[in-house]
Amino acid sequence: MEITGKVHCFFEQSGTFKNEFIKLGIPAEDYDIQNNFGETDHVIDLFAEIKKAYSGGVSIFNSISCNDLIIAFFPCIYFEAMQANYYSMRTNNLYSCSRKKAYEVVLNRIEKREIFYKTLYKMFAVCELKGLRLIFENPATKPHYLFHSANFIPPTFIDRDRTRRGDYYKKPTAYWYVNCEPTYGESYQKDKERKIIEKCKRSKGAELCSEERSMISPDYARNFIHDFILGKTQQIQKQLNLFEL
Repeated sequence: MEITGKVHCFFEQSGTFKNEFIKLGIPAEDYDIQNNFGETDHVIDLFAEIKKAYSGGVSIFNSISCNDLIIAFFPCIYFEAMQANYYSMRTNNLYSCSRKKAYEVVLNRIEKREIFYKTLYKMFAVCELKGLRLIFENPATKPHYLFHSANFIPPTFIDRDRTRRGDYYKKPTAYWYVNCEPTYGESYQKDKERKIIEKCKRSKGAELCSEERSMISPDYARNFIHDFILGKTQQIQKQLNLFEL
């Protein structure tokens, strides 16, 4: 893929992918509602921007061209595996509640999930219909709402073990490509200390992903960009068959 414009990193505040693109001479900027790392170039409500764009209003999408690339780390808080414990009412967080309160908590989460679900579809629609290139990322751990009973468009590929490309976590991750196709390159793997994602810190508030759980290492970002976006070789590398079509 050739990027002659800019990379827009949606829902990223760490600067991890942004800075790896910049190292390669490709302008990139972070967009998020938070700026806990001091790396967010645009502190903005992306959900509101997506909604405006889908309705035909003026939004940040008006300043994005087909020469650019959007890579979106869309929040998985209401989609991912741990949420299934709420929907099945088998989480310890509900056991201390009255039965009526437990139902209220679950119904509230279902309503919030629908907001996130519709917003995700709207983001896809805006990008596809405007001809904008989009890469969307979300965990592939099961059970996951987007994978259950074909609730969403099938992913382009799944990286089953991110540590093999230098990440902190094994955590399987799915990627969707809109108006573009992945390249399939080779990566060099540096030895990394493995972390167990089940022991990561929780998020500080509702509707916010845990920063530690969602962190991606610079090594992984660099290798992913070379392998699956630019198709660019690196000086030291070995072939890794990590993706699943």
